[in-house]
Parts: sequence; C-alpha cells; structure tokens
Amino acid sequence: MPIVVDVDVMLARRKLSVGELAERVGITPANLAVLKNGRAKAVRFTTLEALCEVLECQPGDLLRWEATTNGDPPSPVTSARDDPST
Repeated sequence: MPIVVDVDVMLARRKLSVGELAERVGITPANLAVLKNGRAKAVRFTTLEALCEVLECQPGDLLRWEATTNGDPPSPVTSARDDPST
C-alpha cells in the first residue's frame, strides 16, 4: 500500500508506549497496533486529530505516500460520473 503510517517513529521520538498512547488517544491498544503496523484501511479524522494532539505533531508526521515499487502508477480514483456505463 502506498500510504505509510509512521506512528512508531513518533512513539519513539516522544518516548511513549503503544499502551500509553492508546489510553491518551482513547482507542484500544489493538486498534492502535493495526494502525501502527499499516494494516488499517481507514482512520477517522477524530482519531488522527487526537493522535496529533497527544504526539504534538502534524498529520504529515504520521502519514506519508510512497510510490508503488513495481513502477505502475497508482490506480486512479473514479466516481460514478466518470464511469461511461452509467
């Protein structure tokens, strides 16, 4: 996935454990681990806001985009109005 989550980097910089961050953000350690390990499919803005507040950082410190490794461009995002079959 081309979106990389750098929560572990900010945890190390702030010297916080996953459990402590989860408690301060108000999510379960398991859900924070899913996000931290890059397995999350989505993140709520309220959660992102809480992470930024606790870690004293910007969203871009936690999330970044990386180009795909196989050289293929990422799939374009389309909407129903872009679909000629509709």
